[in-house]
Amino acid sequence: MATLAMNPGLLEGLQAAEAHSMGGDFSHMDDAAIMLELRAGNMAGFDYLVQKYRKPIIHFMYRMVHNQAVAEEMAQEVFLRVYRSRETYRAEARFSTWLYRIATNLGVNHARDTRHERAASTIYLDETDPETGTTPDVADTTPGAESKMLRRERLNAIRQHVLALPERQRMAVLMHKYEGMDYRQIGDVLKLSESATKSLLFRAYQTLREKLKEFV
Repeated sequence: MATLAMNPGLLEGLQAAEAHSMGGDFSHMDDAAIMLELRAGNMAGFDYLVQKYRKPIIHFMYRMVHNQAVAEEMAQEVFLRVYRSRETYRAEARFSTWLYRIATNLGVNHARDTRHERAASTIYLDETDPETGTTPDVADTTPGAESKMLRRERLNAIRQHVLALPERQRMAVLMHKYEGMDYRQIGDVLKLSESATKSLLFRAYQTLREKLKEFV
């Protein structure tokens, strides 16, 4: 993907250089205020934001692409876009909303660019996370062979049907179920009203419930 063809060490290089620029304790500051510090030239704020959001953004991307290397590369691109936008940043929305909007747009573009490569693929929402070794949804702690088989079938069905959701519904489900974002935050990312976001998620979950009723 052309937008991701970059020096793998570029982001790390930016962080290392900026860590020596201007210091500051950001732990008690709002993220938007830290971005304004970065815009004003306090480059240490960039390193703080990367450290805070790197893993969540990688996890978000991983659930979209199910490829750890691609997810890390896309996360790097997200933060490079944050860095490049520092001088034009306006604190008009929560920083996390702005960040996930960048990530979502990048994910959507990647999905469109690689659609022909994913004809037979699935979105692995409930696969073991490569960094934590855990699964987002857990069945009973000591399942027997039958319950394991049923759970596997259910997860495969979820993957297929989430993949089949319309693009915005799919992104909304990812943010709502796996990122813990509320209606307002999701609406801000997708540029929808809160009521429109509720309607979007209602339709998505209604479709999934209908498709998965045999597992309920």
